[in-house]
Amino acid sequence: MSSTESGRHEGFSVEERAAMKDHAQELKKAARRATAAEKAAEAERDVLAKIAEMQDSDRVMAERVHAVVTANAPALAPKLWYGMPSYALNGKVVCFFQSAEKFKARYATLGFSDQAQLDDGTMWAAGFALTEVTPEVEERIAALVKQAVS
Repeated sequence: MSSTESGRHEGFSVEERAAMKDHAQELKKAARRATAAEKAAEAERDVLAKIAEMQDSDRVMAERVHAVVTANAPALAPKLWYGMPSYALNGKVVCFFQSAEKFKARYATLGFSDQAQLDDGTMWAAGFALTEVTPEVEERIAALVKQAVS
């Protein structure tokens, strides 16, 4: 959330407000769908459409992440989450792709929620910076999403 140099709170940033509006629209759209199969098909179309809207480098990475997640963790269902491609188990987001452009960051992020089974002792990573999706990165993503749903 934004704040001034004096430490006063100024509210949510433009990007944060846009993400919240996206989420509200996603919830309304999901409520209008009829059957579970229709909801799943529409949710995947929404994810693919959101990926197609991304700038070149983010789009290429998001396409690869989508392919790796859907191939290696078929139990995860694609859905939009705060305007980001995400993958859910029983309706709860397990992982998501955040484009660099969305929050004007220098890198995209593959993030995991507390639903992901990535526990490793008393501290573990829940987000990974992505600048390129190479074959080695694809292997790492595949291993992470498999572990996340195990």
